[in-house]
Amino acid sequence: MSRLVVVSNRVTLPQKSGDAPAGGLAVALQAALEERGGIWMGWSGKSSGAKEPAPLAMQTHGNITYALTDLTKTDVEEYYHGFANRVLWPICHYRLDLAEYGRKEMAGYFRVNRFFAHRLAPLLREDDIIWVHDYHLIPLAAELRQMGLKNRIGFFLHIPWPPADVLFTMPVHEEIMKGLSHYDLVGFQTDHDLANFAGGLVREGIGEALEGGKLTSYGRTFKGGFYPIGIETAAFADYAKKAATNLIVRKAKQSVEGRDLIIGVDRLDYSKGITQRLDAFEHFVKSNPGHHNRVTYLQITPKSRSEVPEYEQMQRTVAEQAGRVNGAIGTVDWVPIRYINRSIGRPVLAGLYRLARIGLVTPLRDGMNLVAKEYVAAQDPENPGVLVLSRFAGAARELRGALLVNPYDIEGTANAIARGINMPLEERQERWGRMMEHLLEHDVTRWCNDFLRDLTAA
Repeated sequence: MSRLVVVSNRVTLPQKSGDAPAGGLAVALQAALEERGGIWMGWSGKSSGAKEPAPLAMQTHGNITYALTDLTKTDVEEYYHGFANRVLWPICHYRLDLAEYGRKEMAGYFRVNRFFAHRLAPLLREDDIIWVHDYHLIPLAAELRQMGLKNRIGFFLHIPWPPADVLFTMPVHEEIMKGLSHYDLVGFQTDHDLANFAGGLVREGIGEALEGGKLTSYGRTFKGGFYPIGIETAAFADYAKKAATNLIVRKAKQSVEGRDLIIGVDRLDYSKGITQRLDAFEHFVKSNPGHHNRVTYLQITPKSRSEVPEYEQMQRTVAEQAGRVNGAIGTVDWVPIRYINRSIGRPVLAGLYRLARIGLVTPLRDGMNLVAKEYVAAQDPENPGVLVLSRFAGAARELRGALLVNPYDIEGTANAIARGINMPLEERQERWGRMMEHLLEHDVTRWCNDFLRDLTAA
């Protein structure tokens, strides 16, 4: 069996005792690496300042070698904060208004990918299978091919891929498309993302779709596929069941006694639709006086990318909005919105999901959204909650038992909240059962195996 080499912007190192459990993606990749033996390479998250980064920091645990590199301050600014998160991220989430193009940042993005390739190449064997993850590293295969490597290389995009009219607003869209043609397998979250990619190739006249999921572009033939990422469903359900004894979860349960809990969990990001969600909750409460003092909305929103100005501004906006709504509709003994601006460990989160009557997952655009899947997995089969899910999340293509909403439609989302809270037990169980059956079958291990099977056959 060939070794597996995983390359991603950030690397999840093995856990030390007492650490919070790793996420499902890390668990699945580590299991695949452990089985095949291999390397996981990525950025250490640290900057070497103005100095050239030191050699790769290598550590081996079992069958896996972890290889971490620092980046210079300029590299971090231009590659990570610049092109990756201020051009590719907004464009892929359909936010043309937030994309900031700069030739310096574009050059930095390609330069860092070249740097990654030169650091990775000496570690590789001829028969290694290479799996590259996400939008930070799109040009990596092209750089490796330029160095003469003929290994099988696969790419998986965790975020959405936009339609041609959106993508083509990016000045270097052709270089990005050409970069993807150097992979043997290009994987997306949904069939819509794959169709957008293939459609862009055809429309631009730089490629065509062949039979069997194959695509041809820039003189290369490669496979395109969609692989909806899952979670570690059974393990997460177990976390939720055991969390009933957790002190934080017990305190949360006591504090909402007699009220229905609505939960939202999102990284602070403009793609998540948090402000529209707060508006929808306010509309729901105002339109349903019978639920005054009988619902609590818990929004957990860890900070992210605070170095990017849009995120700092958003943090202020969301906090001010939550405060305004609480001031407008709250009472002396009722704070309608609890807004938490920090991370909560996954086992505790699983317990909070299980307490919630409504899981409110309403991104404006999302590649998949694993919170939706975690919420479903955490439910009590005897008394499950209701998932209210944006139709623009990739998860909406799979979770047919959710109440699908348009997050831009504030009144429609408010009505879905009301419907979910008042939904009879029998309907809740039927909807949940369908979704849970799907998630148990299509978990993160299945996702990992399906992708690697197709890449190995490429």
